[in-house]
Amino acid sequence: MTDIAQMPQQQKKSILGRLVPVAVLAALAVAFFTLGLDQYVSFEALREHREFLQAFVAENALLAVLIYISVYAIAVAASVPGATVFTVSGGFLFGSVFGTVYTVIAATLGATLVFLIARSAFGDALRAKASGRIEKMLDGFREDAFSYLLVLRLVPLFPFFLVNVAPAFASVPIRTYMVATFLGIIPGTFVYVQVGTGLGSIFDAGETFSLANVLTPELILALVGLAVLSLVPVVYKRVKARKAA
Repeated sequence: MTDIAQMPQQQKKSILGRLVPVAVLAALAVAFFTLGLDQYVSFEALREHREFLQAFVAENALLAVLIYISVYAIAVAASVPGATVFTVSGGFLFGSVFGTVYTVIAATLGATLVFLIARSAFGDALRAKASGRIEKMLDGFREDAFSYLLVLRLVPLFPFFLVNVAPAFASVPIRTYMVATFLGIIPGTFVYVQVGTGLGSIFDAGETFSLANVLTPELILALVGLAVLSLVPVVYKRVKARKAA
């Protein structure tokens, strides 16, 4: 392995330039826990500060939206826990429609940032080591990138962070990534935002809120149905190619 100290100055700068964003995200994640910010990302904290938050949104609508989108996007990029709390809070603070719009924008921005950083910092090295079956898998993913991504966004079979970075190693176009991410997360986001719109009545009743009953079997079946529909173009393309062969 080549020592960085022995590399040309321009190459050193290129490597450092790629690693700086990674270091920044890692530092944000460490600061999140070191400063104890994780204790504020909870439904109990939302209950405790609800009056202040609602008053702030009412008096500073545009600023509140910008802060919400920025904080959410950074949280996604740094891969800190609490995305579900943020999403439900979006419905609680901004309502069903606007809460969904702001949350989808924020999540897409955060996921895209992770994608770009992963592709820049590690993409070339991982693609260079990919061979045989791994390379064939990447080729297949690139061929039907939009449909595959849409399925992975619609049905959370894998952690959100993993789905953010995996396409970066398969050379998925940034436009395809962003559109599939944006569209794919809308249904799930809407569900959690809708839950947030009724959070106030739960707080008023003094009841304890839980997400355990949000993903009902009917809802999961609906998301799976959407995922199956998004695979139709892939199946059609494969069948058409087989007939042509």
